[in-house]
Amino acid sequence: MSGGFDPLRPREYDLPTRVPLETDLADGDAALTLDDAKIFAAPSNSRDLARWREQLTAWRNGARERFVGPSRYDDGASAWASRCFAVAQVWLWDELFFDFQSQRFTPGRFLADARERFGGLDGVVLWHAYPVIGIDDRNQWDFYNVPGLPEAAAALHASGVAVFLAYMPWDTGTRRGGDDASELAAAVRRIGADSVFLDTLRKADRALVEVLDAARPGIGLEGESKLTTGRIADHTLSWAQWFADSETPGVLRARWFERRHMQHHIRRWHRNHAVELRSAWLNGVGIVVWEVVFGAWVGWNDRDAATLRRMLPVQRGFHRWLVEGEWTPLTVTADPLVGSTFELNGVTLLLLANTSDADAKYPLAGSGWAALHDGDTADVVTVPANGIAAAVQVSAGAAVPPQIDAVRAVLAGKTAEHDASFRHRPAQRLPAPRWNGPVAPASASTVTVSAGTYTLTLRYRMRETGMYDGAPYVDEWKPLSPRLHDQRTLERTVTVPLPVQVAAAEVSEAEYARFLDALGEPTQARDPDRPATRVTFARARDYAAWAGARLPSEDEWQLAAALPGFVRRTPEVWNWTESEHSDGRTRFVMLKGGSAHRSEGSNWYFDGGVQPPEFSAKLLLPGLGLDASTSIGFRICRDQAPDQAPDWNAGEGVPG
Repeated sequence: MSGGFDPLRPREYDLPTRVPLETDLADGDAALTLDDAKIFAAPSNSRDLARWREQLTAWRNGARERFVGPSRYDDGASAWASRCFAVAQVWLWDELFFDFQSQRFTPGRFLADARERFGGLDGVVLWHAYPVIGIDDRNQWDFYNVPGLPEAAAALHASGVAVFLAYMPWDTGTRRGGDDASELAAAVRRIGADSVFLDTLRKADRALVEVLDAARPGIGLEGESKLTTGRIADHTLSWAQWFADSETPGVLRARWFERRHMQHHIRRWHRNHAVELRSAWLNGVGIVVWEVVFGAWVGWNDRDAATLRRMLPVQRGFHRWLVEGEWTPLTVTADPLVGSTFELNGVTLLLLANTSDADAKYPLAGSGWAALHDGDTADVVTVPANGIAAAVQVSAGAAVPPQIDAVRAVLAGKTAEHDASFRHRPAQRLPAPRWNGPVAPASASTVTVSAGTYTLTLRYRMRETGMYDGAPYVDEWKPLSPRLHDQRTLERTVTVPLPVQVAAAEVSEAEYARFLDALGEPTQARDPDRPATRVTFARARDYAAWAGARLPSEDEWQLAAALPGFVRRTPEVWNWTESEHSDGRTRFVMLKGGSAHRSEGSNWYFDGGVQPPEFSAKLLLPGLGLDASTSIGFRICRDQAPDQAPDWNAGEGVPG
């Protein structure tokens, strides 16, 4: 269901803006139209390039008069943002960033992987709450109140990596504490963040800007989409998300207006990033590396990762050329090659991109040239298929910049790759760990799931997490309703090898209290009718093993729920199931049953309300106890041996 649009094609809103060649662009309606552009489309005829550049300059001169005012770019504390080329978006519990075995953050491991595959990072967005938030009353700030997180941020800083926090203005239906600005500022100070990513927002309101400035001088603010020209002055970064380009790559409007403004290209669901990389390269801006989008694996292919490895040393080494040099866009339009130049102090940086699927050569006319990538000479540069290359020309009498040798040394051995295939990461079901504690088999009223093969109908809401395997919106432009968060159905064929006795009701507070007493961990929650909650997935497994049982799988739970005698304690809560999965980067567990709790006010919240047995919800598994929730309980089950009669039916405290 598409809702009347083609999800694989850019919307009108995403398209580049044509630059009129005969209109006065210093002011007027045409100028105002360009004020709102994402990308200035390149002219279709190369003979119009000179006039096109003149018009871009005329627009910029007029825009700077229209939007004159204080600018944070003149504050030295803000200068870091213009060097922040490669930014990764990472879930706090990504298995590269967090070790579930030791329950500690591992930023060094995450950064080492990024150095090897991408050439290193300049910033990291620490993503914390969505898509888990809303399962209970915890708000977005609760999910940043995590032990060890300030130390992880300090480790990122020690490696020269800026730390971004995420702000979700739509979180209005969870518990209320202080106002958002104060809570966000407190998190910035506590964690030591350098910047804030403005989820779902293009810009922050001015009151929020003032509060954050007081919390961290030079703080960066980065919106999720197109930033208005009038707010570039107080937002040093912005996402260029789902920006469609012209056939010949065009010019980013925000970057053209303010060269010190950093943009980050991103098409989060795409498996081919060549177009984003090409535009970032020719405009001198950055890229978001987001390989796990809210639990869905969308990892980069070898070709694009190699392109980024070849880009970043040039961008970092020749940063001054990109922000201070005389930028002449599209000085090269020799199909399939395009290129732009940045000239500073008699030294010209030439950036070339190849728009085709075959390698192409570019002759370097004149003297004083130095190619930057391995294998290129002072006469000819090879630009890899869908890749990039760079060269520097030093004019007669100009000083040879030390950046040339420094960048060439960093680039040594960084060759292009041509494999653009996507590498899947299938999620594997993980076994429960061995229980080495005491065992006290418990009695419980049960329902019995017979052995056999079943075809189950599974219903779920298509969130950005996907379900068991694969990304949900591959190569789509911004997913929109009704495709986004729509209700979907799939079928699962499952085999139950032995009859399974599933507890008729969830483990109660009183039952769970006896387990804690046995471990020397007393609790005051001892109600015989209320379900035990605030129990982590690991501890629920421990209880089941202590009771001589296990958690039912999501399929066993669904089959049991259709049988007479299966009941829900009140208040109703989601049930943990024995369904832990991992693809090596994300751990998740399937929840069944729904809960009485529902967070209202946003479609981004986790599924709430009591659900029918066939409904499943994929919960990304946090660490350090954050998976314990007032909205999640559990029940247990036992496998029945072939020669064993049902005998687990002397339970107590089951609601009638």
